[in-house]
Amino acid sequence: MTLSAIEAVSLDHVLLDDDPINRDWIIFGTPVARSAQWSASKDGTTTTHVWDCTKGRFRWYFHADEIVHIIEGSVTVQGDGIAKRTLGVGDAALFRAGSWSEWEVEEYVRKHAILSSPLHPTVSFGVRAARRIARVFRPKAK
Repeated sequence: MTLSAIEAVSLDHVLLDDDPINRDWIIFGTPVARSAQWSASKDGTTTTHVWDCTKGRFRWYFHADEIVHIIEGSVTVQGDGIAKRTLGVGDAALFRAGSWSEWEVEEYVRKHAILSSPLHPTVSFGVRAARRIARVFRPKAK
């Protein structure tokens, strides 16, 4: 399967499927979450998603580095040793792989998320070395 050089989508029109929050993570309320993946990198380490959720409070575990961009509504987040922060439309945040945070959705939130799975340190070293070598041989812009 070949991937298109450019993938584009209207985030407001991505159709979402049910994506229940782990019941053990729910602190308060009955939040209903939905999501959809709309693209992935060639190597599969980075994916892009749209996710939404109704009112509730819950803990969340990040298995990958996740950059979120709020596109509708708001959410108040906090992590171990990190003060509460409300993210609203236009705000972005990075949640590191292996971390927990608490999310409180007052009414509704919709976010665009970019997930990047961490590589094993030896693989990561090889990737960085290959990028440096590639820069040396990169064609110059005309």
